[in-house]
Amino acid sequence: MTLYVKKIAYSVCLVFQVFWGVRVWATDPTLTVKVISEAGAQQVLIAAEHEAERLQAPCAIAVVDRSGTLVAFLKMDGVRPGSPDLAIGKARTSALLQRPSAETENNVDNGRLAFVTAGVMTLRGGVPLMAGQEVVGAVGIAGLNKDNDVTIAQAAAAAFASMSDAHPPAH
Repeated sequence: MTLYVKKIAYSVCLVFQVFWGVRVWATDPTLTVKVISEAGAQQVLIAAEHEAERLQAPCAIAVVDRSGTLVAFLKMDGVRPGSPDLAIGKARTSALLQRPSAETENNVDNGRLAFVTAGVMTLRGGVPLMAGQEVVGAVGIAGLNKDNDVTIAQAAAAAFASMSDAHPPAH
């Protein structure tokens, strides 16, 4: 919307309010949303690294906020050079679509090829991070084995969910 159109729309709303007493904006025009904090992202990294070490599965670990912006990252020794970009892509996909990236891979495998050109990572290993029922970010894992990627991501997401359940928001 151009600035000119916005000014006209605002002026029309103002006229309605002044001359007819109509309240055009009846509700708050903003939303309050939860996002993962840097401290929360660090806890996800720790949980993922612990699970990767348990599985002897070095990997790249990316944590993004709900908009897909990188918050924390770790590249363990022994991963492929492409793994960091894959981990970030998996996390972004999971955060933006608010579902595990495995679902996107399954959709492509089943013929839904639009995802291939949509700019999302269609590989397993991204899992949303939940605070209650709200997606606050995502974790993406890229290592040497897709099954381990999923296991590590799910373990990190479960650890985060248990931490956020233990610390309900203050009212």
